[in-house]
Amino acid sequence: MTVSGENKQLLHLVFGGELKTLNSMEFRDLEKLDIVGIYPNYETAKMAWKSKAQATVDNAHMRYFIVHMHRLLDPASAISEAVNSANKA
Repeated sequence: MTVSGENKQLLHLVFGGELKTLNSMEFRDLEKLDIVGIYPNYETAKMAWKSKAQATVDNAHMRYFIVHMHRLLDPASAISEAVNSANKA
C-alpha cells in the first residue's frame, strides 16, 4: 500500500525476444526470452526498454515490450484509468 501523497506503485514488466517474422508477435524461441525486469513505474521501465531496444537495433527481428502489470493485477482500476483518460481527451 502507498502512503497518502506518495506516487502510486504501477508495476511494469520489460521483456523481449526474437520474432518469427517482422509482421507477427510470435517469438522464435520462448526459452530465449530476455526478461529485463520489473519496474515500479512507466518512466523507469521505458528507460530499460529503450536501452535494450537500442542495443539490439541491428537485429530487425528482436523486439522489446513494456507490459503494464498493474492493469493485469487490478483490472477494475485499469478500466477506471482508461475512462479517465478518455474523458480528458
